[in-house]
Amino acid sequence: LRGKGGNEGETCGKGKQTGFHYSCVRASEEMARMDLGRMNNYKSVIRKVGNDLGVDPALIAGIISRESRAGNALDDGWGDHGNGWGLMQVDKRHHTIVGAWNSEEHLRQGTGILVNFIKTIQKKFPGWSKEQQLKGGIAAYNFGDRNVQTYERVDVGTTGGDYSNDVVARAQFYKKNDF
Repeated sequence: LRGKGGNEGETCGKGKQTGFHYSCVRASEEMARMDLGRMNNYKSVIRKVGNDLGVDPALIAGIISRESRAGNALDDGWGDHGNGWGLMQVDKRHHTIVGAWNSEEHLRQGTGILVNFIKTIQKKFPGWSKEQQLKGGIAAYNFGDRNVQTYERVDVGTTGGDYSNDVVARAQFYKKNDF
């Protein structure tokens, strides 16, 4: 998991929102660090789902950290004004919700959605590198594959304008922390 070609060195919205005055990567790492204790509660199921579906468990953890702060930002399992469900914030407007908010079933569903978006981006942009396709798939997880138009603007329109870069930075942190 490497974050190339993004805005990793700039100060970013989430750093300002949380009071951190770091680079984007540093702010993302700090938030991932703050979520680590809660994330460790889900480590075994994240690893199982990741291994079963061929997705780096650190990437799943990065999405969980961004989407729900490892559950800390949820109200009875719900977020996004009652539209997002669970650790991975599966959108009820586009998907039939399965499983408890923190269940293996839910993580399989969310990770499956991510895999489908990555595959869609791979088909849409066959000339992109695997790393670029991955970041495009991560951005699509946030705002849909139709909104991914160019790699240079992959995060324009995502939540905070930094979704894929933020998730990759958080995933790198979790990779270093045995996910």
